[in-house]
Amino acid sequence: MGENPPFLKNMKQVLDYAWKYLKRLDKVLLLLCAAVSVFSIYLLYTMNANEINPSVVSTRTWGMQLAAAVLGIISALVLAAVNYRFLSKIWWIYAPIALGLSLLLFTSLGKRTGSATDLNWLDLGFVEIQPSEFLKVAFIMTFATNLHRVGENMNRPHHMMLLCLHGMIPIGLVLIQDDTGTATIIALMFVTMLFAAGLSWRYILAGTVGIPALLYVFWEYYAKAHHKIRILVLIDEEIRNQEWIGAFDQQRRGLIALSSGGLTGLGVSGGDYTHIYAIHNDFIFAYIGMVLGFVGCVLTLLVLLLISIKLMTVATTARDSLGRIICCGVFAMVFFHSVINVGMVIAVTPVVGVPLPFISAGGSSMLALFFAIGLVLSVRAHREKKYHMFYEED
Repeated sequence: MGENPPFLKNMKQVLDYAWKYLKRLDKVLLLLCAAVSVFSIYLLYTMNANEINPSVVSTRTWGMQLAAAVLGIISALVLAAVNYRFLSKIWWIYAPIALGLSLLLFTSLGKRTGSATDLNWLDLGFVEIQPSEFLKVAFIMTFATNLHRVGENMNRPHHMMLLCLHGMIPIGLVLIQDDTGTATIIALMFVTMLFAAGLSWRYILAGTVGIPALLYVFWEYYAKAHHKIRILVLIDEEIRNQEWIGAFDQQRRGLIALSSGGLTGLGVSGGDYTHIYAIHNDFIFAYIGMVLGFVGCVLTLLVLLLISIKLMTVATTARDSLGRIICCGVFAMVFFHSVINVGMVIAVTPVVGVPLPFISAGGSSMLALFFAIGLVLSVRAHREKKYHMFYEED
């Protein structure tokens, strides 16, 4: 018999590549993220169906969430096929784009929404995006690249100064926008990635000693009246009682909603729901407690914890320090978003506008999270030298 025609040979190569791709894809991680996203769309759909906050929750709300989830999953699958080391090398493409979008906020295209004080929405005419969400992903890649390049020299003073400068650029940029929540998340990502890269104990000790000074500077020279009152209502019962109809009102309503669901919730088909202004985004965890009860809250947190564990598992099996640091950065992004968001709802942390990963309404947040997950999938898929795309092995 003769050889197979070229068409069949090419098809065999394509199928062989597809099989290798699927074999190395972390399907559990992707399915967990996709499942939480579907859960988010379902929650927003029920809000719309029950006319909860109809002025802000509409068919467009869950429709945009659906579109962002689909586009995000596709993007994650594409990024998984591209070698993360190649993505690291082309930082000069996406980093300026992320910074440029953030700087556009200070033009006529930048806007605030509702009663928010932070300038973090960019109106492009056909769509509104939140550049800070994509800035987080760009920071993960660029900072991981920087840490990988300096390697064991990172703890030398001049290298550490440059690394700190790298971290202060996005943090300072979002602080100017009055977006304290995003600045906090990036700062925690910065510290986590430094730890993952091998931060010296002398810097850890110096940082611990310097925390009170940093808090003093923040309180005296940066914190505005609304920042201070959001913190004071959490630690001073007298101020909280005075401000329950103002600064503490949203968290008070969140606690009422969270506890009203009892063990199994009021259900999603209608009930005596508590009104909360940001119930579709920052306070969606309160809605979960209200309609699905304590059981729904525990299951939600369990899935987010499983995603975080999977991210760290990929980090421990990464081929090199670059892959490990990328995974740790994404872990910090998902984990600290979850902790601070739930903390806001249960009145443990101040209200700083941090969404619950994959669940809070917001196309920019959903898309950016799947970009980040795509990077982790790439690290997982390319931990063997023989499998790569768009990149030649060293």
